[in-house]
Amino acid sequence: MVTAAQPLAYPLSVRHLGPNWYATVMGTSVVATAGAALPSHLPGLRPVLAGVWVLAFVLLLALFGARAVHWSRHRNQARAHLLDPATAPFYGCLAMALLAVGGGALTVGRDVIGLRAAVALDTVMFVAGTVLGLAAAVAVPYLMAVRHRVEPGQATPVWLLPLVAPMVSAAVGPLLVPHLPAGQPRETLLLVCFALFGLSLLATLVMLPLVFARLLTGGPLPLALTPTLFLVLGPLGQSTTAVGAFADTAPGVVPAPYSQGFGVLAVLYGVPVMGFALLWFCLATVHVLRARREGMRFAMTWWSFTFPVGTCVTGAEALGRHTGLVAYEGPAVVLYAVLVVAWGTAAAGTVRGLLRGELLAGPAPAPVAPRPVTVRTR
Repeated sequence: MVTAAQPLAYPLSVRHLGPNWYATVMGTSVVATAGAALPSHLPGLRPVLAGVWVLAFVLLLALFGARAVHWSRHRNQARAHLLDPATAPFYGCLAMALLAVGGGALTVGRDVIGLRAAVALDTVMFVAGTVLGLAAAVAVPYLMAVRHRVEPGQATPVWLLPLVAPMVSAAVGPLLVPHLPAGQPRETLLLVCFALFGLSLLATLVMLPLVFARLLTGGPLPLALTPTLFLVLGPLGQSTTAVGAFADTAPGVVPAPYSQGFGVLAVLYGVPVMGFALLWFCLATVHVLRARREGMRFAMTWWSFTFPVGTCVTGAEALGRHTGLVAYEGPAVVLYAVLVVAWGTAAAGTVRGLLRGELLAGPAPAPVAPRPVTVRTR
């Protein structure tokens, strides 16, 4: 029997370290970036947020090292992850982790490393994250079509992950626009981000009906996968954040009619999308409460409670800026409180699982059936 007094009961190895672990970086980074844009700032909050961003950056470096060892020593397992329809979509998390930490460098990380270093770091991570995100958005659906054997009944919100990565690029890219030379460089980057927004949005609109139909016709998701219902909030909140960032950046970057159009888009798009996000938040919550009553235990899927909720915080903050309505400031604060509690719960469960060795343990071997006993009869 394994007890709390027997830590590391399972062998620690990176053999089973999958790309889903980058969700820890995403969830940690969004705590810093979402907190930085809250309508009311508490005294001493900014240094705490900068510290959280440093933690996310350290986690990213640690995972880079561990995943490098994974690919060098367990290449067969890495290939198996790519060919597993349940694991391959998580390769989108690598791109989003890079983009989240890079965007956080300009938001709060500059307090630690300085503005010049923050711009350089964000530039590198934005380019790398965007390239990897586009590669995942093409490669993963391609593998699902030609190598994986999936059926409509297997659809889960995890399928959205590689498609959301370009939307994260669209949301954080405008932060770099003011640091480019005036004229075409700035306008080009802003319109590239707008193109990434459209790419991800249309792909999500194609995939989301499969997920919704599976939920309605196939019954509730398995207990361990139930938290992934919150992943649907990712493209909703992130797209609202993106159009808000376009409206913030567009004046003086694109011609006057289009800059005003971005401001209109931020409201006319963001308001109904955040309304649907609220509906989905309630739907996902009641599913999670049901699963919890039926014995849902901690798994790495609990990190689904963090980054998607964080994007709704930044989306509500963007709507508050562009509508001037206090009605969006209250939900942003409440959602941020939910985000912090979710992050603390997921982080505590992850640390506990690592200390016990359970999260990095391989699948348990199937029990060996006893040999049949033959009895001689007379």
